[in-house]
Amino acid sequence: MYFFLLNLALLDLGTISTTVPKSMANFLWDTRAISYAGCVSQLFFFSSFLSAEFSLLTIMAYDRYVAICRPLHYETLLGSRACAQLAAAAWVCGFLNGMLHTANTFSLPLCQGNAVHQFFCEIPPVLKLSCSTTYLREVWLNAFSAFLFVGSFVFIVVSYAQIFRAVLRMSSQQGRHKAFATCLPHLAVVSLFISTGIFVYLKPPSISSPSLNLVVAVLYSVVPPAVNPLIYSLRNQELKAALSKLLTGCLQKQ
Repeated sequence: MYFFLLNLALLDLGTISTTVPKSMANFLWDTRAISYAGCVSQLFFFSSFLSAEFSLLTIMAYDRYVAICRPLHYETLLGSRACAQLAAAAWVCGFLNGMLHTANTFSLPLCQGNAVHQFFCEIPPVLKLSCSTTYLREVWLNAFSAFLFVGSFVFIVVSYAQIFRAVLRMSSQQGRHKAFATCLPHLAVVSLFISTGIFVYLKPPSISSPSLNLVVAVLYSVVPPAVNPLIYSLRNQELKAALSKLLTGCLQKQ
């Protein structure tokens, strides 16, 4: 579990590092400019890290399923070598997906100006700058990515259905509590990741506006990577004790 959490933390760090530093630099220097190479790099790394993160969350759901539903087979199914291979597969799949989308997006002729209406470069705003009919290639590529996304989502749902069925059959209350404590942080992270992504890409055009698009972009590109470490760290008893002590001290001072 902690090996996969390490990979998740690295992906979250990469996702934030792709967008936030450049945005902060532009804000401090009162500019909205980004180079062509910088835009390409931003789109590539952002899409790669997001794709790899969702792949890793799917693998983590399988890890929970094996640990709770088939604990005696855990070392056989998810030994150290298998975990390393699965994590490597998530990274490779993510970067291959990012490479395909980036190469396809920037192979289109951009003839609608050079103003990306977003605080970072991502696929939909860049595609709006193209007037070529070859954008259909990107539509098919997005459809393929959506198919993989739906498949991973169904896999996660089925895994957790099996997990909750196994947990509810446990006779020990302590065992149920431990199993839920293991699964709920991951479930919270998956829910946050999926809900923000669905809202961004499936929201009706009628409610779209520049200010709303900016808020939504921050919601799904910055909030989940920033909140994920907090969600998982709340399982740490020492951290919860320190946080409780800090809050108690602040209330006493007031």
